Amino acid sequence: MSNNTTSTSSIVSKVWAFCNTLRDDGVGYGDYLEQLTYLLFLKMADEYNKPPYNRTMPIPAAYSWETLTNKSGDALEVHYNNLLRELAKEKGILGQIFTKSQNKITDPAKLYKLIALINAEQWVLMGVKDKGDIYEGLLEKNAEDTKSGAGQYFTPRALIKCMVECLRPEPMKTIADPACGTGGFFLASYDFITDENNYTLDQEQKKFLKYDTFFGNEIVAGTRRLALMNLFLHNIGDIDSDHVMISPNDSLIAASETRYDYVLANPPFGKKSSMTFTNEEGEQEKEELTYNRQDFWVTTSNKQLNFVQHIKSMLKTTGLAAVVLPDNVLFEGGAGETVRKKLLETTDLHTILRLPTGIFYANGVKANVLFWDGKPSSKDPWTKEVWIYDYRTNIHHTLKKNPLKLDDLKDFIECYNPTNRHKRKETFSEDPSTGSGPEGRWRKFTYDEIIARDKTSLDITWLKDKSLADLDNLPDPDVLALDIVENLEAGLESFKAIIAALNVKDN
Repeated sequence: MSNNTTSTSSIVSKVWAFCNTLRDDGVGYGDYLEQLTYLLFLKMADEYNKPPYNRTMPIPAAYSWETLTNKSGDALEVHYNNLLRELAKEKGILGQIFTKSQNKITDPAKLYKLIALINAEQWVLMGVKDKGDIYEGLLEKNAEDTKSGAGQYFTPRALIKCMVECLRPEPMKTIADPACGTGGFFLASYDFITDENNYTLDQEQKKFLKYDTFFGNEIVAGTRRLALMNLFLHNIGDIDSDHVMISPNDSLIAASETRYDYVLANPPFGKKSSMTFTNEEGEQEKEELTYNRQDFWVTTSNKQLNFVQHIKSMLKTTGLAAVVLPDNVLFEGGAGETVRKKLLETTDLHTILRLPTGIFYANGVKANVLFWDGKPSSKDPWTKEVWIYDYRTNIHHTLKKNPLKLDDLKDFIECYNPTNRHKRKETFSEDPSTGSGPEGRWRKFTYDEIIARDKTSLDITWLKDKSLADLDNLPDPDVLALDIVENLEAGLESFKAIIAALNVKDN
């Protein structure tokens, strides 16, 4: 093992060990991650300030890294609190990183130790992958901490890699995510493009990848901060740049001024768009949000349907999209039916991957990945056939005992045939002696077959649920129990939506 690898693994173990120390004081992964983000940013800016880089950093001298390393006790705590407040007022990435920042480490001795831990390393020199792995590991742990609610911003990395492998993003093209969370789709795309097995990049392509490839939106300040730091640690963007790749704006409010080559996204779960305000009695109230956009096919408060319409509008006519969406988008009537029909007509909606439950940190989610290609306007529908891969029926995953791995999706990637998706072969057949027969998970449906379905539903299943027929081979009790919980939670979400709809009608 090389010294570099040894030192990296020892840094990882130190970062984790300190996290556990702080957890005993009630500082959760999310709070630890935030403090680590502020301090790492300042330390790396300090390294860039010095030889061999000698770059002028935007950090005022009064709040430089060195002002933290020469203080301790109460003086350190007071200075750190003041530093966080003042840096939030700066412009560019610096201000975005420190927006709404707070010190969550109440023990100055622990803060002093964390600063010493970070100060002991040269972070800029450390390999991009190593820094990225440390940070991604913390993000995943944070997502697992269900109390923090961070799971809703974290898409399983195996699923993200699968989606990227299907789209095969190319150098010198733009990649957008209108609800980018901690930046998982950007990092997987970056890894794919920089993989020497895929491309050999020249200087111009490397520069474009660093500065001009990625564009995102994230309205939650803490999540946006983590995404910016995640990109920065992976060598995307610059510490002293005024150009911020991730906007704090709600992407649904207005049409995108730019069209993109790729859109990869997992828009937030939860049916309704809403805004919270304080009423005259001082109580918090929620109000449904509808987006009145001229470029939308239909006006609705259903958040996912709005994201589908928005992503369609963001995509170049030669662009490719892969989007994680809950089941209601596939079968819901009214606005849902309108959006499905329009999507089938105006884009080539060619592939749906049905996902199993038990893979998301947010419970009760039944989701799918929709893949479509942007197209110019045409009088005839662009979608000719929709290929569906059922990776849900008779599949059981749990986050702890059987988490989703990239290998689980290898068969889907092969069926998708990313190098030429126009040459595909069904594994499903009515004839039991052909392919996988009726058990085949990969099946195509023509445009006419789908349009003839009730409400143009894309919620299509054909495999038999074996747990209903084979009592001897039931899954483990904990898997069954989780399935029941998932179904109950999904059912509750549907009931809430019905009640909300009835209330709107009454009003």
